[in-house]
Amino acid sequence: MGMPVSELHKFVFEGLPVRGAIVRLTDAWQEVLRRRAANSATGAYPVPVQTMLGEMLAAATLMRSSIKFDGALILQIFGDGPVPVVVAEVGPDLGLRGAATVKGPVPSDGNIDSLVNLNGHGRCAITLDPRTRQPGQQAYQGVVPLADASHVKFTRVSEMLAHYMLQSEQLETCVVLAANEHLAAGLLIQRLPGQGMGNLSGSMVERVGDGDEVEDAYDRIAMLASSLKQEELLTLDVDTIVRRLFWQEAVQRFEPQTGVLGPHFACSCSRERVARMILGMGQAEANAILIERGNIEVNCEFCAAQYRFDAVDAAQVFTKAGQLAPGSSTPH
Repeated sequence: MGMPVSELHKFVFEGLPVRGAIVRLTDAWQEVLRRRAANSATGAYPVPVQTMLGEMLAAATLMRSSIKFDGALILQIFGDGPVPVVVAEVGPDLGLRGAATVKGPVPSDGNIDSLVNLNGHGRCAITLDPRTRQPGQQAYQGVVPLADASHVKFTRVSEMLAHYMLQSEQLETCVVLAANEHLAAGLLIQRLPGQGMGNLSGSMVERVGDGDEVEDAYDRIAMLASSLKQEELLTLDVDTIVRRLFWQEAVQRFEPQTGVLGPHFACSCSRERVARMILGMGQAEANAILIERGNIEVNCEFCAAQYRFDAVDAAQVFTKAGQLAPGSSTPH
């Protein structure tokens, strides 16, 4: 039997302004870890880093699946600890990739606080990067500190995201996340925005139901969701989780997204993108690297693909660029 495919399950609570989703990243998560372990320069991630990245990939998948937007959602945390950057990226087709930079010794019980936010300067950023940008169009980005309003530093990815969604997007959100070497999983419960509110949710709905009952519904459902233990999230199937948590609720579930329609590993790196990067550094710097090393070598941190440009390759990059007429995007 092959490895189970990754799956995304979305659902709503009938008559209530609350939605939910559960993601289970299996083969997609394994591919991220396999490629990192195969990188001879870095080796496998230390366990605490693996856990943090897995939780962020699960969270990014849940958030990307809840917005209507043609582009990638990039969830990033950065700071001044031994793990200065962790990135999880999910595209419009739920193709995902993730990476972490490890610069120092990682404590065995490391968390966001000790790994990324060591001196309290850490940040969480979510970027919506459009697939096709109009001239002058910028990517949308929200940034919040890795601490709450009282300057209490977060230790878990789930706390950080609930804070981000409330501070940056004014959306009440409950997230339960867990990851090990086999599976990265997450449960998201979110209060739907009221009519006329536009934000990262990308959707506007009318509130339905009856006053107080509707207002209390999110709190009740979020409390049920937060009772789910990480071990249960990693070991129980989706049907069992939904039944155990929400057996008293009227849950409408949608067709699970799996395979090419579900979460899957995908990397957007290419030789063309590396060529553009070389062009961006300028001919003088490119030539200096070629003189020193003989080749310009670029390794993709996400998928471990290796790109090598020798002097002839690099010269072609700049020759092609020189053949472009002003305002033109294709060589004459």
